[in-house]
Amino acid sequence: MNVASMVNAFGGGKLFSCKENDENSHSNFSVSEASVSNSVVVSSSAAANLVMLGAGYFCPLTGFHNKDDALSICEDMRMQNGQFWPVPVLNLLRTHEGISEGDVVALKDPNVEDCPILAYQRVESVERLTFTEMERMAKNIFGTLDKKHPGVETFLSQGPVLIAGDVLVLNYSFYESSFAGTFVTAGQLRTAFAQRNWQKVVAFQTRNPMHRAHEELCKIAKNELGADGVLIHMLLGKLKEGDIPANVRDSAIRTMVELYFAENTAMVCGYGFDMLYAGPKEALLHAVIRQNAGCSHLIVGRDHAGVGDYYSPFAAQEIFHSELVSSAYEIEIFEADHTAFSKKLNKVVMMRDVPDHVPEDFIMLSGSRVREMLGNGEALPPEFARPEVADILMAYYQGLRNI
Repeated sequence: MNVASMVNAFGGGKLFSCKENDENSHSNFSVSEASVSNSVVVSSSAAANLVMLGAGYFCPLTGFHNKDDALSICEDMRMQNGQFWPVPVLNLLRTHEGISEGDVVALKDPNVEDCPILAYQRVESVERLTFTEMERMAKNIFGTLDKKHPGVETFLSQGPVLIAGDVLVLNYSFYESSFAGTFVTAGQLRTAFAQRNWQKVVAFQTRNPMHRAHEELCKIAKNELGADGVLIHMLLGKLKEGDIPANVRDSAIRTMVELYFAENTAMVCGYGFDMLYAGPKEALLHAVIRQNAGCSHLIVGRDHAGVGDYYSPFAAQEIFHSELVSSAYEIEIFEADHTAFSKKLNKVVMMRDVPDHVPEDFIMLSGSRVREMLGNGEALPPEFARPEVADILMAYYQGLRNI
């Protein structure tokens, strides 16, 4: 079933989650060797999209958007048929040589040695984006055309040729082997929630290690919502230079949960996607991902999915207030304020809950200051980071100094 017929079956506008445990069941074509006309190594971004499509996180999509849908999504967050979608899912190439409409093409994985086949695509259309259209799309996704923005630079470097059509995903790239026990599909998460009898689940998105403020935010959200548990759902794909690798984050977060969360109140899992750093638009995509995973709520905090100062602090919360967006989702948003350790109260609090505090009442460290301290071998304040987590991060940064 292609994207259009999927929407017609469900009805336009509102997002509907996939409920099947077989993540690839919505791909409705098979492939024989004789039917494959060519192969191409895709970009890391396209490979990440394939993993998300195959794992059920991008349901109800069944493949890559065409040009009309991509431009419509960027402008209005709707496909041509009216279906809501926040960020276009694209296979962009530098050239279309050897690829024609109607072909079945093997899509090769750029992130695995020898570039094995990751998926097959049935080519619905081959279209070229003008430079103006590329810039228009980037501006609408990222809110800027500044090439210092990591998402803008990545997007504009992929190429102008847009290959649309359904895909048949064969595997989950390197994620299953490199992150065994952490990488899971949307269906596997729904099954895990059912096994734990978790009916109300609040998701926490992270691309960073979790300090005490993040830990307490998860606990505050769970308690205020009366949730059965928290899904700590970390991004496992590519990040910008300077961000902490996924294996280090995985170890740090698992250690924190094991030592400081009550039993059966939190799950640590990951998903295979490259970070966009698209702020509000990426927050909308994060909600799609967690809705498909069976979560009832998503925590959206200060500068969610942001980078630098490209987005206002609470833009990612505000975008959910529009009528178009609020009517599109089943999942609900838990809006969080900045969270920090209060020296007055001797605990971590959300700043909106302590109007009598002044900045000097909080223990807060910038990311650059944390990296500087760890690189110099300075211990992080226990009010800021759990000592066991700080030790893992210290070992990583000290290792960088010895390279």
